Amino acid sequence: MMANFENEILFAARLLLGGAFVFAGLRNIQNAGFLTQMMAARGVPEARLMLWLGIVLQVVSGALVISGVWTAAAGLCLVLFLIVATPMFHNFWDHQGPERASRINGFVGNVALTGGFLALVAQPV
Repeated sequence: MMANFENEILFAARLLLGGAFVFAGLRNIQNAGFLTQMMAARGVPEARLMLWLGIVLQVVSGALVISGVWTAAAGLCLVLFLIVATPMFHNFWDHQGPERASRINGFVGNVALTGGFLALVAQPV
């Protein structure tokens, strides 16, 4: 019975996964000043440029995932993005108390998103 809804389920998966990154990228525009400072403090060269490249990658790759165009390539781009961004922004090992718990939640969420994108990439075209 579920096979009858395979396309709809796959579209919902693409919408949720890609939509999370379109939303996050647009939200990051509002926080660009703060995020640039954070990245610079962590030693990222050309932090402002790197932030904007990350935002463009999030929004464009997320939109491609949603649309089903170049899904595997866009998914892999977002996996690479997560590999770089997760330890930078969810560094729970540097925190204690509620801040640590919040960072752990973000870290685990990004690990789960990575798994979702890998599953999407593995889907036959």
